[in-house]
Amino acid sequence: MCDRENIQELVKLAPDYMGFIFYDKSKRFVADFPEVEIPSSIKKVGVFVNETIEKIVELVVKNKLNTVQLHGDESVEFCKELKVAVTERSRSDNKINDDVISTPLNYQTEIIKAFSVDKDFDFSKTKEYESVCDLFIFDTKGKGYGGTGLKYDWSLLQKYKGETPFLLSGGIGSNDVINVREFKHKKCIGVDLNSGFEDAPGVKNIEKLKLFIDVVNC
Repeated sequence: MCDRENIQELVKLAPDYMGFIFYDKSKRFVADFPEVEIPSSIKKVGVFVNETIEKIVELVVKNKLNTVQLHGDESVEFCKELKVAVTERSRSDNKINDDVISTPLNYQTEIIKAFSVDKDFDFSKTKEYESVCDLFIFDTKGKGYGGTGLKYDWSLLQKYKGETPFLLSGGIGSNDVINVREFKHKKCIGVDLNSGFEDAPGVKNIEKLKLFIDVVNC
């Protein structure tokens, strides 16, 4: 998301998460965070690819992000160190008279780890991330980093036996509403809607999104 008016319209649909890409090789790269009020009920997600912990923490604090989505080759140890760093920075920035003010940055910054899936993906590799990540995204494997806008065989997700919840992703468009409704997995808690609902990179088609959400939830 990068357009102020488009974000304001999307807010009316009350999504659980709203993503902002901080990967400068992406066509959706957010160079300047939009000045728009987003209610606390919507979690602001910063998407990063092989970024340094220092830079991620800086952008989390600066833009009051609630969630960090890691879409690169980040290790388990990296995720662990990141969570500690964000917590310590939020404590430091909100400390008055030795009392820590409760803010969305204190203890509540989620970490989402994205995994690129194809028929050869080993789901057991997600196990070691469970202690340091709050949510997973299973996306289509491509040549580069980030979403490909392409689908993969969602039946592969039945191989996932972990305890961490995940979002269904991978080239989902308005024609997939029936398939999304029929997909069942006890750890799937939502759907990641991205390029299939865009009029331009980072600009969502609000009518398409509204119709899709209404049909899926009916």
